[in-house]
Amino acid sequence: MTHTGTEHIVTAYSDELAGLAQSIAEMGGLVEVAIENGTKALLTLDRELADLTIIADRRIDDMQRKIDEMAVSMIARRQPMASDLRAIITAIHVANDLERVGDMAKQLARRSLKLEGINLQPTFYNGVKNMKALVLRQVKDALDAYADRDATAAVEVCNRDDEVDAMHTSLFRELLTYMLEDPRNITTCTHLLFCAKNLERIGDHATNIAERAYYLQTGKQLTSEEQQLQRTQIKA
Repeated sequence: MTHTGTEHIVTAYSDELAGLAQSIAEMGGLVEVAIENGTKALLTLDRELADLTIIADRRIDDMQRKIDEMAVSMIARRQPMASDLRAIITAIHVANDLERVGDMAKQLARRSLKLEGINLQPTFYNGVKNMKALVLRQVKDALDAYADRDATAAVEVCNRDDEVDAMHTSLFRELLTYMLEDPRNITTCTHLLFCAKNLERIGDHATNIAERAYYLQTGKQLTSEEQQLQRTQIKA
């Protein structure tokens, strides 16, 4: 009896691969909640939510360690080759990016604890909300592309990273204006600058995950030239 594609002689091996993918999905869900809560804690200056977000990051860290241990064990015991090895290595990288996103969400919560008693300008408030919505969509779509092994969707996520960068630049300029108008705003605006940067970094990690998804499906790295080619094909 011959086995092709993703079929495996040892059923337990298939179960382990499925378990690894499920752990990534579970970790992704925790990270999405962390982004929501970290941003909400910042915008509402909710100390209780900020504390909960900081504490919840421990579980995200635990999930990364679990995934690393699962992956290393599978490599040692199963000696995977070709697409199986690619899937396991990719899972390690995706888990690392998700852990970093969790750290960014935790930093948003921590910064909120330093901003008691301030009134956020409506334009900044709305800007952060819009940027959060975009980076959260990026993370979700990148994880979907990874789970579905959808190279086209992965490229689309990468193409939208410019939108995240543009929003970050807009918030940076706005905060810089506040600082120039009144030096008393410098301390507060510095914290907010770091918050905006954290959101921008979340977008970068979402792009990394999308690039991992592209590699998982195609076996090729998503270079700028390949991304431009894929972008043209998508538009066509």
